[in-house]
Amino acid sequence: MVLFKKVGIETGPAVNLNRFFAGRRFLVQVRTSNMTLNALGRRDSPLWRIIEHLQRNGSATIKELEEVLGITTTAVRQHLHTLQAEGYIERRIVHAGVGRPHHAYFATARVQELFACHCDDLALTLLEEVFHLEGEQRAIELLNRVGVRLAQKYAPSVRSSLLQDRVGELAAAFNSQGILADAVIDEEGTIALRTYNCPFHELAQEHREICEMDRGMLEKVLGSDVRLSRCMMEGHTGCTFTVRHREAAPSVTDGAPAEGATLGVSV
Repeated sequence: MVLFKKVGIETGPAVNLNRFFAGRRFLVQVRTSNMTLNALGRRDSPLWRIIEHLQRNGSATIKELEEVLGITTTAVRQHLHTLQAEGYIERRIVHAGVGRPHHAYFATARVQELFACHCDDLALTLLEEVFHLEGEQRAIELLNRVGVRLAQKYAPSVRSSLLQDRVGELAAAFNSQGILADAVIDEEGTIALRTYNCPFHELAQEHREICEMDRGMLEKVLGSDVRLSRCMMEGHTGCTFTVRHREAAPSVTDGAPAEGATLGVSV
């Protein structure tokens, strides 16, 4: 994955998001918007915590956000108004059960801008040129090489010999880099890695081969079989990667890497 680090900026209840998200350096800037998306604010700022909560949970009421943030109803409404005015959240009427309909807040598709690497246009053009000049197979080979390099980046963060813990370590590494992720186990004991944002959202919309590159990268890091069971490109709120023990001989990355072992890629 193409990842970034967030830079902290002090924020107030009615802060202009042009300042809140200012500070993050573009690799390539090819489009403009109503705000400068150079950096995300601090992870503990109310605006960011609202966005992250909606990404992880799909929706929230004002009452729920009061409990999450530990602030008053008035303060919550101010933050929601700021995000709503910028187009990052929307309010909908929810009909649930036998009770009266109620209002809840949802993240809009525009939220993906906050996590994107902002080099999508360049990357998309380059990838399309590879498809055009070299063909589909060569383009897929290129993406596989990128996946290997990304696996090399994350492999040092995954040290446990237990698969459940390895997935947790990888989720923690993603979160430290701005990718919202959780390691979960269902009632049947199935292990999964869930991600709630995609740093190359627009690129993946055009070329789903990106999703396969991501899946392959996870297999290399975890040394296990990984299946993409839910994908945000299909309208889900996030991606779910189901992780299972590999039947075949274990990879050198299954458990703590052997001394001197590396994830190789030719240059």
